[in-house]
Amino acid sequence: MTSPADGPSHIAPPIADPLDRSRFPIDEWRLVETRFEADDAGTTESIFSVGNGYLGMRGNYSESRDAYVEGTYINGFHETWPIMHAEEAYGFAREGQTIINAPDAKVIRLYVDDEPLQMSVADLLEYERSLDFRSGVLRRELVWRTPGGKEVRLRSRRMVPLAQRHLAVLDFEVTLLDEKASVVLSSQLINRQDVDDGLIVSDVPKTTDPRKADRFDRRVLEPVLHGADEETGRLRLGYRAARSRMTIGVVADHELETASPYSVRVEADEDLAKVIYQVAAEPGVPIRLTKLVSYHTSRSVPPSELIDRCERTLARTHEQGVEHQYDEQRRWLEDFWARSDVEISGRPELQQAVRWNLFSVLQASARAEAQGIAAKGVTGSGYGGHYFWDTEIYVMPFLTYTMPWAARNALRFRYSLLDNARSRARELSQRGALFPWRTINGNEASAYYAAGTAQYHIDADIAYALSQYVGATGDDDFLNREAIDILVETARLWADIGFWREEEQRTFHIHGVTGPDEYTTVVNDNLYTNVLARFNLRRAAHEVWRIERDDPEAHADLVRRTGLRPDEADEWAACAQGMSIPFDQQVGIHPQDAHFLEREMWDLENTPTDKRPLLLHYHPLVIYRFQVLKQADVVLALFLQGEEFTAEQKRADFDYYDPITTGDSTLSAVVQSIIAAEVGYADLALRYFHAALFVDLDDRHHNTSDGVHVASAGGVWSALVHGFGGFRDHGNDRGEEQWAIDPRLPRGWSSLAYRVTLRGTRVLVTVRKDEVELCVEHGPGPVSLNVRGETVTVKPDAPVVVPLEHQGPMLDGEPPNPDGMQRADGTVIHAIVPSGDDG
Repeated sequence: MTSPADGPSHIAPPIADPLDRSRFPIDEWRLVETRFEADDAGTTESIFSVGNGYLGMRGNYSESRDAYVEGTYINGFHETWPIMHAEEAYGFAREGQTIINAPDAKVIRLYVDDEPLQMSVADLLEYERSLDFRSGVLRRELVWRTPGGKEVRLRSRRMVPLAQRHLAVLDFEVTLLDEKASVVLSSQLINRQDVDDGLIVSDVPKTTDPRKADRFDRRVLEPVLHGADEETGRLRLGYRAARSRMTIGVVADHELETASPYSVRVEADEDLAKVIYQVAAEPGVPIRLTKLVSYHTSRSVPPSELIDRCERTLARTHEQGVEHQYDEQRRWLEDFWARSDVEISGRPELQQAVRWNLFSVLQASARAEAQGIAAKGVTGSGYGGHYFWDTEIYVMPFLTYTMPWAARNALRFRYSLLDNARSRARELSQRGALFPWRTINGNEASAYYAAGTAQYHIDADIAYALSQYVGATGDDDFLNREAIDILVETARLWADIGFWREEEQRTFHIHGVTGPDEYTTVVNDNLYTNVLARFNLRRAAHEVWRIERDDPEAHADLVRRTGLRPDEADEWAACAQGMSIPFDQQVGIHPQDAHFLEREMWDLENTPTDKRPLLLHYHPLVIYRFQVLKQADVVLALFLQGEEFTAEQKRADFDYYDPITTGDSTLSAVVQSIIAAEVGYADLALRYFHAALFVDLDDRHHNTSDGVHVASAGGVWSALVHGFGGFRDHGNDRGEEQWAIDPRLPRGWSSLAYRVTLRGTRVLVTVRKDEVELCVEHGPGPVSLNVRGETVTVKPDAPVVVPLEHQGPMLDGEPPNPDGMQRADGTVIHAIVPSGDDG
C-alpha cells in the first residue's frame, strides 16, 4: 500500500496560480477580464453569469452572436419526456426532466452605420468585463473601431437582483467618440429553446456525455401569446411546455435616453419580439437604453396571468426606480458578506477565487425558495438542471452556518417531495420513503439505476443535512412539524431494506446499493451508506423518543401523519447499534464495501490522460471490476462521521484510498483536502484545495461551459472552514450538538478568518499560526466550543484567544455508548431483532 504522503498526486497538481493574470488580473472583490478571447467562450459565459437562485443569465454578450450557449434559466422550469429503455424492467425511471432554456432577454443588437458589433471579429481598442461580488453587477466597457474607422464606446451593466426574485435589470450605453453616425439598437426577446437565430434547435445532434442536458427532437415551448407596444416599448411572450405543461411569461420594458433624435419600431411574433431604436447619433452624446425584464413561471397558471404578474413586478420597479435596485443589491450583498466572508490574509489571488466560489453558491441558492438547488445552479443546462444529493452534503453546510433561512428553504423543498419519495419506495417494494437520486419535479429521472436509484444514501444525506441545520439553529418548529416526518420515513426505509445476520454477533446489513463512488455500483455493505444510515436511524429514534417525552400532542400528530408504531423507534435503534461496518484486520482499513478488496487494482498511474475521465472512455463493466474511485467514498464518511473513527483509522483509510481516487468528479478534491489536513498531510491538503478552488475558474474538468459546479463551490467553504479552520459539529445523531475547532493553518498563510452562526449568534473565528481568536460579531451569545480539547465560552464584547501549542489530532473517534443506544428514559437499546420482524 502506497502512502500519498506529501508527494505528487494525480488530481492535486503542484500549487500555482493557474490563471493568466495578464487577462484576469487579481482583484479581491471582482472577477475581471481585460482581453477578449473567443476560444473559451463557454467557460467565461458560465463564470460571468448573474443569478439569484430563481433566475439566471449566462455571461453572453448582449449585442454579439458569438456564444457557446445563449442561456437564460429559471430554477425548476422544465420539460418532461418518456425515458425509452432498450430493455424494460419493473420500477425503472419512466420520466426524464430537463431544464428549459427560457426566452432570452439579454439581446441588444448594436449597429453603427449598419455595421454590427460582433465580438469575434471586432477591432477592440479597449476592453474590460467584471463581475463585482459586492454589487452583484456584471459590467463591461469597451472601445470599438468600426470597419468604417469610427470609434465607439460601449458601457453595459447587467444585474439579477437578490431582493427582487422575478426581475432582471440591464442597461446599455453607446457613445460615438469621434464622428456622427447612424446607430441602431435592437432589443429582443427570443425563444432560444426552439429557434436560435434561424437554427432549429431540435436538429442539433445529441451528446453521449451524461453530464450534459438531454436535447429534444421536437418543439418544447408552445406559444400562447405575444405582443409589443410601440408607445411604451413593452414586449411580451408567453408559453406552455408541451409535455410538462409548465407555463412562463416574460415582459420587457424599455427606456431610451439621449439628446439625439431617434425613431422607434416594434415587431412581435410567437418566437421573437423586439423594439428597434434608430438614432441619428452625434459624437459625445450618450445613448442609454435601460431594459427591465420580469419572468414568472408556474406548474399550472395560464401564461396570461403570468404576464399580469410580470407587469405588476415591473410597475413596482418603476415606482422604486432603477437606481434603487442597484442600491438595494449592494445593501443585500453587504449583509451577505458580513455573515459569510472567509478571509485569507495576504493571499489576494486565493481571496479572489474564494469569494467567487461563495458568490456562485449565493447565486444558485438565495432565491431558490420553493425549488431545490441545481447542480449547475442557474448558470447552464449541465446535468439537466437536476437536484442531487450534492445539495445536502456540499452546499447545505455553507447555508446552514451563514444563511440559515436559505438552508431551511432547501430542506422544506425536500419535505415537499416526501409523498413522491413514499411512492417511489413502494414502487421498489420498500417501506418508508426513497428520495430520487436526480430530479426536478420529485420523480426519479435517472435512467441508469446502478449509478442512480441504487444510491439510497441520499435518504441519509437529507437526514444528515436537516440534523445539522436543526443543531446549528435550534429550529424545533421545523423539526417537530416537518423534518421529523422525513426522519421517520427514511429510517423506515433503512430498517426495511436491511436484514439481520447471525455471525459472531448479530449484525445488520444493507445489500444492493451504490455509494457516492459511481465507479463501484450495486454492492453489499457500502461503508458510506451503512455509516450514514446508522446516523439516520439513531437520529430518528432519538427524535421520536424526545417528542414522545416532551410533547405528547405533537407525538400524537406524528403518529396520525405517519402511522408510527409504538416499537418502531426501538427497532431503528437496534438496527443502528447492530449496523455492519466493514473493517479488514489484515489490511487495516475499512473496505469500501464487502467485496471491494477482492477486486483487481486499476493502474491509475499509467492510465493516459486522454482516457480521463474514465466514464467517457471505458464501458461501466470494465470500471466496475477494479479498485478505482470516481470520488471520495470512505473518505467522505470519515469527514461526515469523524467521531466514529479513530485518528489511526482515518490515516490508514486515507492512505489506501487516495492513490486510487481519480478525482473524475468535482466533488472529490474538497473532501480529500479536509481529511488530508486532518491526518497531517499539509501540503497535499493545500494542493487538493487549490484543485477545488479553481475547478471552474480554470475549467479543470473541461465542462464549465455547461455551467458552474455549485457543489464544488460550496465544498470550497467546507475545505476552508472544516479543513484548515478545523470546525466540526459532532453529536447531531443524538441531538446533542458539540461544536469543536482544531485548525490546520497551511504553511504560508498568516491567518484564516471565517464566520459561523450558532443558535442565532455569529462567531468570527480567526486562526493564526499559534492561536485561535473567537469573537461574537452579532447576536446574543454566549456560545461554547471545544478548542483543541479545551471548552471555551465566548460572549459579546469579550473575545477569547486560545493558544495553539501543537497540531494535535481531532477527537479520538471513540463512538458514544459502545454497549448500546440510550433512550430518553435511560433504557439501553442493544443490537437485537425487534419481536416479530426479521428486518
